[in-house]
Amino acid sequence: MNCLLLLLVISLPDELQVSRKSFSLKDESLIGFSLTEFEEYEGLLSPDRERLRSERFDSSNMRFVGDWPFGNSWSVEVDSARNLAFCGSGGGVYILDISDPAHPVKLSDKVQTKGVVCGLFYEKIHKRLYVAAGEGGGLHIWDVSDSLNPQKLGSYNAPRYVNGVAVSGDFAYVADGDDLLRIVDISDPENPNEVGSCGICDPAYNVKISGDYAYVAANDCGLRVIDISDPSEPNEVGSSDMPMDAEDIALSGNYAYVADWNSGVLHVIDISDPEDPRVVGFCDTHGHAGGVAVSGNYAYVTDADYGLRVVDISDPSNPIEVGYFNAFYWASAVAISGDYAYVTDVEGGLRVVGISDPSNPNAVGSYDMPGVVLGVALSGDYAYVTDDPSGLWVIDISNPGDPNEVGHYITPDNARKVAVSGNYAYVADCRSNTTIYSSLRVIDISSPEEPTEVGSCETSPYFFIKGVAVSGNYAYVAACLNGLLVIDVSDPENPVEVGSCDTPAEAHGLAVSGDYAYVADDETGLVVIDISDPEDPIVVSSCDTPVKAWGGIAVSSNESGNSYAYVADWGGGLRIIDISNPTEPNEVGFYDGRLDAKALAVSGNYAYVTGWDILLLIDISDPSDPIEVGYYETPALGQGIAVSGTYVYLADNASGLQIYESLLAGVEEEDRDKEKALKVTQNLFMGTAEVQVKGVELPVALNVYDVSGRVKEKTIIYNSSPVTIVADLKPGIYFVSVKGLEPVKILKLR
Repeated sequence: MNCLLLLLVISLPDELQVSRKSFSLKDESLIGFSLTEFEEYEGLLSPDRERLRSERFDSSNMRFVGDWPFGNSWSVEVDSARNLAFCGSGGGVYILDISDPAHPVKLSDKVQTKGVVCGLFYEKIHKRLYVAAGEGGGLHIWDVSDSLNPQKLGSYNAPRYVNGVAVSGDFAYVADGDDLLRIVDISDPENPNEVGSCGICDPAYNVKISGDYAYVAANDCGLRVIDISDPSEPNEVGSSDMPMDAEDIALSGNYAYVADWNSGVLHVIDISDPEDPRVVGFCDTHGHAGGVAVSGNYAYVTDADYGLRVVDISDPSNPIEVGYFNAFYWASAVAISGDYAYVTDVEGGLRVVGISDPSNPNAVGSYDMPGVVLGVALSGDYAYVTDDPSGLWVIDISNPGDPNEVGHYITPDNARKVAVSGNYAYVADCRSNTTIYSSLRVIDISSPEEPTEVGSCETSPYFFIKGVAVSGNYAYVAACLNGLLVIDVSDPENPVEVGSCDTPAEAHGLAVSGDYAYVADDETGLVVIDISDPEDPIVVSSCDTPVKAWGGIAVSSNESGNSYAYVADWGGGLRIIDISNPTEPNEVGFYDGRLDAKALAVSGNYAYVTGWDILLLIDISDPSDPIEVGYYETPALGQGIAVSGTYVYLADNASGLQIYESLLAGVEEEDRDKEKALKVTQNLFMGTAEVQVKGVELPVALNVYDVSGRVKEKTIIYNSSPVTIVADLKPGIYFVSVKGLEPVKILKLR
């Protein structure tokens, strides 16, 4: 199954699930200015400029800084000679030492992209790894001859989806979700370039090469055979429509083995005549056949929640399942080396399965990798990230441009949200089989490299924790259908539930301020609960929101002393509610443009709001009139946000932890220090600024520079009256300079 789209089906709450075939990109809506206008200014770009330019995620007034991009696992390749496994994980690749299959060891996680790794191809002669990086991520070429220190050689930017890749000679063959097979010349791996393409009647999910032919798994169009004898003019010469949802393909001798997703069937197709491929046999695998590898007389099929199926293909006309191994959440891809099958489990990492007896495959080893990142909290130089199902990850963010994993704790179930207070992380951990159970895990993080659980509090059946906040000696938990729970954590080794309060709908998130808990309560909107007596919390008021308050909520006060709750309303955008009187909350403003709001954070005069594939920067200096002033298109669905200074840390589902910087948070819209001699007052939305000076001899020259240092406007200030500037300049960042005074940076939006 196409990696990005299946992610959306299996990794979200029921209310958010979508068909992989119904998913589409949002229409572009550009405002302000693009970061590329300023790419000459080094201070605004990450150190890897080429990477930033190549990853075509549009932005305005925000920049990508770095990421820990790991998440769902969709692809795997093996170097048997060097005992290495390359395992895709979200937007990165783990390189594992598998010399002891029972205990894989991570060697490196430095192969990273901004897309989701949907496919891998390992070229053994030059020891190069080709990475198909999904939507917007392109094709990346890495030298992995030094497994501890892989080096990126080059990349090719396909317009849309790169789902799979195969390499033969000087060419890479790219399965493109835009209904194409693309042929890329890789003779110079630092400068790959497309030389030819062939249209296909449906998205191409994977491709294999044999001689002068490319065999493409083309979704509803089945198997397509492309003549590639002339790479500049490939053309389709044969096809087989029998697989109605072709996801993956393996070649062996005169046969192609095609995994058919919808029907869960492995089709055996005779390709002895490439112009007339014919189905000669099939085997029902029970689930959804998504990946296939062949070794000897056996085909190994990943079958989603039905695990790994082993099919005897010694008689191609009568393939028969002879064994299976089903200890998977969602088996997605497989590679074979000797007596072992290396299988990716979408939300569980790599599983090593012994296949010396194909009729009785058995568990040998595993390596846990991130699944879906759902929460993030910050403390000092560390980000604490919750991951379903792999627990709590500790990420060193002392250099936001190069975050590194330093610690990991595997919780018993599925870690969803996290709050940090002092030396402890409080993790909402949930599982669901026939009955829903949840617990609050208390994890000692005094040594970030060795997080250790010291206590836990189990909740009753059907308590599903959606959010957690800590204040003083209490942890407050949003428990979905069961409202608010209060847990005494004064003794971290023995947390105890001491109070609860039902809410009208479903508690999805919360924030605590003073004597009140503010709960995002689904269709009810905002519910305010008096927690002055933690053992007897009481609902005191509520404020309806238009659609569903689904988790994101923050509380903040402005310079006027008024307090506001900021609520992410799925379908209704950002809602701003005055809670100065908690017993009478009332909505005073909203922004409902271009997103379904899922999570948010507030810092200073800005709200950071995320939803499907976008992060918005909203000016809330006037709560009654919030205005979008920046954005960054993100790889996945934002699930949680934390802000520190100008940096924004986004829990981005299967794309891991994404780190961005606001280019506005440090920009002075107005000089508030009255002692300064240069005062610049901006009218952001008229696109002008007024300048006044004092303490300098008049007249004096004023220059306006762009970020490359070019003078864009000159004027003379003759007296203390305001002077209007930048009215005729295009949107951008500028520097206002008067000789002898400290320059002031300003932003022009229009």
